[in-house]
Amino acid sequence: MVINFKRFLAFKFFNSMFTGLSLGTVFIIYSPLDPSIYSVGGISLALATMVIATQYNRLIKIEFFYLISLFVEIVILIIVLAVLIFSLNPLIAAFVYISYQVTFFFGSYLVRCETLLLGSKEILSKVDIFKQLGYLSGLAISFVAYKYFENYLLVTGNSQQVYMMHYGLLVNELIVIFILYFSFDRKLN
Repeated sequence: MVINFKRFLAFKFFNSMFTGLSLGTVFIIYSPLDPSIYSVGGISLALATMVIATQYNRLIKIEFFYLISLFVEIVILIIVLAVLIFSLNPLIAAFVYISYQVTFFFGSYLVRCETLLLGSKEILSKVDIFKQLGYLSGLAISFVAYKYFENYLLVTGNSQQVYMMHYGLLVNELIVIFILYFSFDRKLN
């Protein structure tokens, strides 16, 4: 298995676009949660990250990088679908928070793997540029979308706007998974 760098750059762009699109949604989704939950989530995140770090000798391989990346994206797809199917409520808020925490468990691993597997300074530079371009695009699109919801669709409630944004997040996440799948060329050894 090898990384197709051009496709991987597109993956990083759309992956970061998702972050930009979703940034405002979590503040609304998480609003029913008790603030102490963030401490528990932070402790869980730190402990899980340390456990995963102890396995870097085994996990820093392109196959695991691909599988864990795909796992993270599928969890995010499930989050988006859960919001669309069950709408916003305290149970969904807890589910979204816990699910995002699970994806964050692998954050350090994915960054380390990406750095080691891509190797070249030029490629890493391009990856970071594409990530920021995607993030900025997502932020700009979300700003326009929220203004559209408010001024043209006359949807002024934050929860309703966030719910509507999840249709865009669904499309974006499906694109992310599609491009991720094709960012890794499977070659027979």
